[in-house]
Amino acid sequence: MEEQHKRRVRYKGTHPRKFEEKYKEHNPEKYADTIEKVISKGSTPAGMHRSIMVNEILDFLQIQPGQKGLDATLGYGGHTRRMLEQLQGSGHIYALDVDPIEITKTKERLERAGYGSEILTVIQENFANIDLIAAAYEPFDFVLADLGVSSMQIDNPSRGFSYKVEGPLDLRLNPEKGVSAAERLKELTQDELEGMLVENSDEPYAAEIAAEVIKTLRRRNPIQTTTQLKEVIERVLSFLPDDGEKKDIVKKTCQRTFQALRIDVNSEFEVLEAFLDKLPDVLAPNGRVAILTFHSGEDRMVKKAFKQWKKQGVFCEISEEVVRPSAEECRQNGRARSTKMRWAIKS
Repeated sequence: MEEQHKRRVRYKGTHPRKFEEKYKEHNPEKYADTIEKVISKGSTPAGMHRSIMVNEILDFLQIQPGQKGLDATLGYGGHTRRMLEQLQGSGHIYALDVDPIEITKTKERLERAGYGSEILTVIQENFANIDLIAAAYEPFDFVLADLGVSSMQIDNPSRGFSYKVEGPLDLRLNPEKGVSAAERLKELTQDELEGMLVENSDEPYAAEIAAEVIKTLRRRNPIQTTTQLKEVIERVLSFLPDDGEKKDIVKKTCQRTFQALRIDVNSEFEVLEAFLDKLPDVLAPNGRVAILTFHSGEDRMVKKAFKQWKKQGVFCEISEEVVRPSAEECRQNGRARSTKMRWAIKS
């Protein structure tokens, strides 16, 4: 049966505003000029992800043809593609991701770029299980872990990662497993929710937000969408004077609250801890690892683990200070501003 032509989504006005309407941005190969314009304005095109600190990562990893590497967090595949280029057709990279939606798109994208199974193996797996990957494919000469959520996940309303657009309050990296953020809120006590907001995002209004969430749910008012959670936060902060600072405080409180929920729903700290514990055993002698973190909790965990492994003689060298993106990269990509990179070399 012949496939029926599907018309693209139409939009009002001169420019598309909704995620699903931005048909040009969803087809970067076909509309390269549009993508270039969006990026030149310091924005990330819808459905895409701009890799952060690529040059700094490559400078440290010093990838050589013939080596074997692991990208523990494949995402959009930008870092993977640049690392594949360094191999010059000789060697292999194994790339992991838990997201069943994006991993298929990225694999196809890299195959179109000429990176097939002879040099790249893509595996849907949580990077907490790197020991299983290393057992199957032997230790790695280099490892990269980018702990940030990809832009295409944040920008897609159906994934529920952003308070800026209406969507289901989901926040799962793998929507096929576990419970959504909306369901998770129903399971938590007020004290548990407050503790989670403090631990996962240092939220200063944690007590007030937790109290309002529980009160809302007890009144049988739903918190099932991103907008409904945002409205709870706005009620909590309604006491603030209506000046120029209020809008910014509401924005940052929403960001922290969504971040805290995302970390909890995906057990991100537990996953990172398992990854760090197993890391030395998956690196070959003189193997190099670089990790990108995006908030203080993650960075503290990486710093502590690296110091511990160096003290025990497992790592011969670690970064004493964090490496940050350049001012120019932060200007071009606002999502790079909070990034910190730490690295280590195995003895």
